[in-house]
Amino acid sequence: MSSIAIVPAAGKSERFGGAKLLADIGGVPLLDRTLQCLLDGGVDRVVVVLPPSGRFEAVRLLADPRVVVTVNPNPARGMFSSIQAGFEAGHGDPILVLPGDMPFVSSGTVTAVLATYARMSGMVAPRHGGRRGHPIALPDSVRPAVLQAQPTGNLNEVLKALAIVRHEIDVDDPGILRDVDVRGDLS
Repeated sequence: MSSIAIVPAAGKSERFGGAKLLADIGGVPLLDRTLQCLLDGGVDRVVVVLPPSGRFEAVRLLADPRVVVTVNPNPARGMFSSIQAGFEAGHGDPILVLPGDMPFVSSGTVTAVLATYARMSGMVAPRHGGRRGHPIALPDSVRPAVLQAQPTGNLNEVLKALAIVRHEIDVDDPGILRDVDVRGDLS
């Protein structure tokens, strides 16, 4: 089975002041940078989970044939509900999860996570400076538990209940810990 990445991107961006995914980073929309690192890192397909309304024409990679767009009909339930919408929209093994507001992850990190997953079973997560970050890689076998969980829950609870084996790899990529919540996070 080919690899897939789920990119939850249906939040309101209230702390940012709206339109966070379209914020300019070096002439490129934030969401394009997030998607590009996954594609450049070797992910075969990306499922982007967007809100039911919004204008994303500026995000050029949404037109890429390797990118599938799906909608979270009720993103107010939280990010986990967007992850579930992504799981419903696509199958793959491994399944990477990378929040849409993490545009500073290196494509080399994505490649390293995929390579480690190919050698080991269970979950793979990158670690920088002793802290675990994103993207994480999960086996397709977690799909039923993810889809059956309450949408207001969280992925970590599901993985703990499954007692999934976790592997961490050290990477020289501070981007795995850097999400964008407010405008100041862009600098």
